[in-house]
Amino acid sequence: MQIPRALLDHTVGALAKVLEFTYPADAVLSRYLRAHPVLGQQDRAFVAETVFAVLRRLRLLETLCAGRDPRRLVLAALTRLRGLSLRELDAVIRPQEHDWLAELKAAKENDSLAVRCDFPDWLLARLQRQYGAEELLALALSLQNSAPLDLRVNLQKAEREAVLVRLAADGFGAQATSYSPVGVRLEGKPQINRHPLFLEGAIEIQDEGSQLLCQLLAPRRGEMVADFCAGAGGKTLALGAQMRSSGRLYAFDISEKRLAGLKPRLGRSGLSNVHPQWIASENDARLKRLAGKLDRVLVDAPCTGIGTLRRNPDLKWRQDEGALAGFRAKQDVILAAAARLVKPGGMLLYATCSLLDEENAEVVQSFLAAHAQFELRPANAALAQQRIELDTGEYLRLAPHLHETDGFFAALLAKKKE
Repeated sequence: MQIPRALLDHTVGALAKVLEFTYPADAVLSRYLRAHPVLGQQDRAFVAETVFAVLRRLRLLETLCAGRDPRRLVLAALTRLRGLSLRELDAVIRPQEHDWLAELKAAKENDSLAVRCDFPDWLLARLQRQYGAEELLALALSLQNSAPLDLRVNLQKAEREAVLVRLAADGFGAQATSYSPVGVRLEGKPQINRHPLFLEGAIEIQDEGSQLLCQLLAPRRGEMVADFCAGAGGKTLALGAQMRSSGRLYAFDISEKRLAGLKPRLGRSGLSNVHPQWIASENDARLKRLAGKLDRVLVDAPCTGIGTLRRNPDLKWRQDEGALAGFRAKQDVILAAAARLVKPGGMLLYATCSLLDEENAEVVQSFLAAHAQFELRPANAALAQQRIELDTGEYLRLAPHLHETDGFFAALLAKKKE
């Protein structure tokens, strides 16, 4: 197979836009592909897979290429990471690139921990303190892989076994997830959003780790519950299904655009207990009216997103210590505001998709020190009550090298009865 020159040029052009690191890589890539409709489905997949391969191993490729030239990075990724031969690239390689590429293909990989982990220095230092070199490497290698495609079965419309049978009959490789009682993991990355089960709202795309956060909060029928940072509502819909469409479930967010993404999903879900509400800030008057009235509140706090590097490898290059400090300040404020909604005897779940202690346990410990009316409930015991055999201690800590999920943290906080 010979790579067409135009396809290589488009891959280089798309990567150059992504490497500006001004906006999320998936959004930049989507915008580039929309602007070039001449690219067919296979070509679009080639561009996307190559760009993301570069982002996952950017530190290695920069070492090999002695810089961040987009064309050299693409050629290096195609030969070192995607396994293309020089013959397959012969039609697009410039004369002066042939010897360089042959040497690069044969070069030994840098064995430094920084390059093998492929983290920027600020992130490497923090994670090494937390995990130690050996486990850090296992974690880093797992984050360099592509994430699997997980589904959540909407029990309002289907049972998991029936979904598995239907998917198998339709030619999909699928199996039950290891921990989530409503999860299904697909083989490969099929276009599941065109399947009748998806269009009917019987299944939703959601990582197993995200599903487990909702299982940990365990909302009950008839309760008043809030998803405090709802976004496009993936966890909102999971909570609503757990409540069997009863009670009242608020989906709060400061972004109207993100909340707008919930509407079509909510329509498919068949849920009638979800109430999306835009709020101006954590001090919005709508929140004040609910102070001390809610049974359960989920805070999926904004964070660096380091636990999602399998899906968003650009995050490790777009974030820095300044961004971490900014998120840390927001997390304290948001958690304190959400806590005001919880009634005595109610539950508050603080969660992030980060692996960093600064955004996780340190936030919880700071909150508990300032809010004596709350106490930590062990996550392992709470999951055991849901008949989920997963023990990561008093906090829920998920990581791809251990649990084959995105990296998540969660702490279950109970408000003492008066």
